[in-house]
Amino acid sequence: MSVDLPPTRPASAARRPGFLSRLFAEYGQEIVVLAAIVVLFIVVTMVNPRFISANNLTTIFAGNAYIAVAAIGMSMVIVTGNIDVSVGALIGVLATISGTLAVAGYPVWVAWFFPVLVGMAIMGVQGVLVAYARIPSIVVTLGAMSILRGGLISVTGGTWISGLPSEFLLAQQRWFGVPSPIVMMVVLTVLAFLWMRYSAFGRSLYAVGGNPEAALATGIPIERRIVAVFVIHGAFAGLATILFATQLQVIQSTVPPNLELTVITASVIGGVSILGGSGTVIGSTLATILFAAIGSALIFVNVSAYWLRAVIGLLILATVLADMMRRRGKA
Repeated sequence: MSVDLPPTRPASAARRPGFLSRLFAEYGQEIVVLAAIVVLFIVVTMVNPRFISANNLTTIFAGNAYIAVAAIGMSMVIVTGNIDVSVGALIGVLATISGTLAVAGYPVWVAWFFPVLVGMAIMGVQGVLVAYARIPSIVVTLGAMSILRGGLISVTGGTWISGLPSEFLLAQQRWFGVPSPIVMMVVLTVLAFLWMRYSAFGRSLYAVGGNPEAALATGIPIERRIVAVFVIHGAFAGLATILFATQLQVIQSTVPPNLELTVITASVIGGVSILGGSGTVIGSTLATILFAAIGSALIFVNVSAYWLRAVIGLLILATVLADMMRRRGKA
């Protein structure tokens, strides 16, 4: 006598993770950073309600939007397994070029977009050296940083550029009642995220950084991808420059201190693996907001702002350690 047993589901179907599990597995670091921002705002507001005043929120979001925009391009570079430490010096040079064109009487659109083209050209040269000359990106960009820093001070002497026309000050404008830097930060982040996730080019960047041998075997032109991503990074650095240079009525012809470290840190803590192959630009934008909120919170709770660097250092170590452990677990 035979007994008919109910059909059993395959083991893979029985163990299929739920939506939340898959969401956290793919965007775990971004969720952690977002949760940290929410908790920070709640706690600091309970201590000092002025923390969520309109002026302070504008400072946190609009005042640091240029860092988030620069971190978008940096995240793309790091995803491919490279890095750029010259972005801070580049933004300083491009800001000087933009301000000089504005006070010289050139049309505003020229003062806005010419630095973007210059940034793409400079980064394109660095990308060629990395991709085709096989020079490590840290070496190429360190050299570029020294050239840009030294050249800027030698030519300008660190002078201030004043008399900027009011129509040039893009970062002081409002679009749809919202400060323009916030609008640009959100729009560029969303577009870059969708492009990297759903376009063939964007997905190939993860392949280049995650497994170059496999990427080459599938026909991905690695050298051209690296050059292209450096050029795109230069474009985002140029856009970040416009937001940075138009925040105030004057521009100082110097390199913003520690800007390159801040941009790189935003990408890494936002979930972009320092070894390449994983991460999103949404994480880098959230990390930028987190840094700005921590710096502001320290002031509102009467703690020295110098602790911000210590906190960021701890976050970097914790993030890199978590990434290494995650990679070992997958291996």
